Amino acid sequence: MSAGAAFAGTKQISLTTYRKDGTAISTPVWHVVEGDTVTVISEADAWKVRRIRNNPQVAVTVCDIRGKVPDGATAVPGTARILDEQESRAARDLIARRYLTSRVGNWFATVFRVKRKPIVGIVITL
Repeated sequence: MSAGAAFAGTKQISLTTYRKDGTAISTPVWHVVEGDTVTVISEADAWKVRRIRNNPQVAVTVCDIRGKVPDGATAVPGTARILDEQESRAARDLIARRYLTSRVGNWFATVFRVKRKPIVGIVITL
């Protein structure tokens, strides 16, 4: 069983990134699992992206939509990589295929020509 299999059936994961001083910050995110990798997306200027640029070591845990981690859940360490523009588009498409809300948001943004902040993909190797 791959390390990512534990997250395949969940809707959200808690992505833990680390500040320069080592403080852990967790954020619930949508994800897609492919073997031992987990793909997520985020706004390019989000703090989690900045923290990953400084320190690619992350941890992933199952959680609910509010980021609450169930008792006894184990964090899986990993290494994050921020994707380039083309790979980020592919990551965004992966997330949109899995999450209806993402597809609806993308549709509204296209139809109403909403100016959106740049999105980057993040691949986490577990």
